Amino acid sequence: MTSIVLAGGRSLRLGQDKVMMTMAGQSLMQRVIARLAPLSSEVIVALSQRVENPALHFAEVKVVFDLYPGKGALGGIYTGLISSVSFHNFVVACDMPFLNVELLRYMSQLSPGFDVVVPSVGSNVEPLHAIYAKSCLEPIAELLRQGDLQISNLFNSVKVRYVGQSEIDKFDPEHLSFFNVNTKADLEKAKELLNAHS
Repeated sequence: MTSIVLAGGRSLRLGQDKVMMTMAGQSLMQRVIARLAPLSSEVIVALSQRVENPALHFAEVKVVFDLYPGKGALGGIYTGLISSVSFHNFVVACDMPFLNVELLRYMSQLSPGFDVVVPSVGSNVEPLHAIYAKSCLEPIAELLRQGDLQISNLFNSVKVRYVGQSEIDKFDPEHLSFFNVNTKADLEKAKELLNAHS
């Protein structure tokens, strides 16, 4: 498996670059990569533009830049998939500090025979905590050509394995895997959660 970390957002609500935010002496990006590395043959960070960012200087990371600039997360997924050496790929956002390694491992075991493996809790689907196969490349390219950037619309044209709440609860009953740091309040909450769990 390859892991693709999407770091193309502009962090408008946070007011500064997310990947530079720190928790317990680690940047958000470092925390994400540390959780993905044991499961991955390679880690790719997909950026929207060429910017010098010291937080991305990791020996084990390959940095790539959007082939379809301005096309949001879907464009980032496409760029990561086409750059990957693996058929199946984890895709996560760079601002998810509580990724659960065991849940990700379980999802990887489900991936054979599917184009996408994605958690689904009630009406909430987590497309940026999912596995995408290279077989998604052409369907994604077609959506990008149409200007349709809704990741959920990809799921209508590929074979999807939804991971339900009862499955997720076995590994992550609090669903912290899907916690995103979008605001300063989120960052403070993440630090509180980290302290509580440590």
